[in-house]
Amino acid sequence: MSLTDLGARVAHDLDCLGFGEADWLAPRRQAGAPMVDVAIVGGGQSGLGAAFGLLRERIANLVVLDENPAGYEGPWDTYARMATLRTPKHLGSIEMGVASLSFRAWWEAQHGAAGWEALGKIPRREWMAYLRWYRAVLRLPVRNDARVTLVEPIEGGHRLHLAGGETLLARKVVLATGIQGGGHWHTPPMVAEALGRHRYAHTADAIDYAALADKRIAILGGGASAFDNAHAALSAGVAAAHVFMRRAELPRINPIRFMERAGIIPRYPVLDDAAKYALMAAFFRHNQPPTVDMFEAAAAFPGFDLHLGSPWLSVEETGSAVRVTTPHGTFDYDFLVLSTGLVTDPALRPELALVQDRIARWADRYRAPEPHPLLDAHPYLGPGFELLPRDPADPSLHGLFAFNYSALISLGLSASAISGLKHALPRLVGGVADQLFLDDKAEILADFHAFAEPEFTVEWPPA
Repeated sequence: MSLTDLGARVAHDLDCLGFGEADWLAPRRQAGAPMVDVAIVGGGQSGLGAAFGLLRERIANLVVLDENPAGYEGPWDTYARMATLRTPKHLGSIEMGVASLSFRAWWEAQHGAAGWEALGKIPRREWMAYLRWYRAVLRLPVRNDARVTLVEPIEGGHRLHLAGGETLLARKVVLATGIQGGGHWHTPPMVAEALGRHRYAHTADAIDYAALADKRIAILGGGASAFDNAHAALSAGVAAAHVFMRRAELPRINPIRFMERAGIIPRYPVLDDAAKYALMAAFFRHNQPPTVDMFEAAAAFPGFDLHLGSPWLSVEETGSAVRVTTPHGTFDYDFLVLSTGLVTDPALRPELALVQDRIARWADRYRAPEPHPLLDAHPYLGPGFELLPRDPADPSLHGLFAFNYSALISLGLSASAISGLKHALPRLVGGVADQLFLDDKAEILADFHAFAEPEFTVEWPPA
């Protein structure tokens, strides 16, 4: 089978499922301007899956907006530097029950069943190639180079302001903005205050490691991305890449593996708030360990070193070098790389500037016995990923959905992990579709009661 054959199979499968039937929503306008029923902000895997799910619900008046050039949505061909995905290959994601749309079907169309059996983990760049194919074969309505700068509540929906001055009206807005879409990447103040930006970068930045060939770099943080970046740097010719960790030993347990096999990921939303909070507090304590293959690949370079139990106490520029001080001494480097994760809080998102203070946080709805500030700042979402207001009478958030990493505490590993997408997408799609239906309930039910289209047309008795 070729990819052309697979595309034909996809088309047949979708036809068998009635995909592409007429929309059930009446067109809407606001002050004479047309409105889309749903605008999805973000064209990565979550945004593409959301678009397909809504189209299957016969909600076709939608658009996906992504700030990146076509084919470079999400992290996979930009700042992600792991060799393979960390997720087991057999887990489904955005195919939503259509086997011919799965990564496995795409892979086997090119490499055969034996190629699938021989595959260990999914190569990162092959995952991005699959996402490009998925978008193309489904003909999803994605607009690239379209950055949303502000979401403005209006009557009946939201006005999206785009970079360049364009505006777009939408009844519903899905923020499928990825891991950083609920806040921002964290830069320790000690680094930001002491150094110019030419001296450091975050692992989420576009780092030209080739330009740092023969230089010495220090990486702060012990998560998986620290070792991905150490390997990428050393492979590009960096002379030394030293990883510094606060912990005295490397994390070894990946709680996601237990969550996948124990049914926690699909069933997490039914937990009460206390159970969710306790589970996620433990999840944050574990941290995600490096993958064995990426750690060993980085450690194989003579320029690699790992400093355990070595938090940075200070950094300073000393002429041509950056000096890092730890409890175990001082070290000089040419450049610093921060693998320091992210902070989630709607107040950090510029596109939410008009509404962020109205959004309910976990601190507003649940008083934990042992408060965790990082958890408390997450938005407290409804069951369909809808943002909820601090004041129940406030209508300004109606129609706004957070399908990104900020959903972690409310709905678990959903839009924040590939292993959660297959469970989260139907929940999101149902939430958006249900809200549209309830908004239009009066008109739809009035049309039902007025319905008089005859289906039985036989005249009896016959003439």
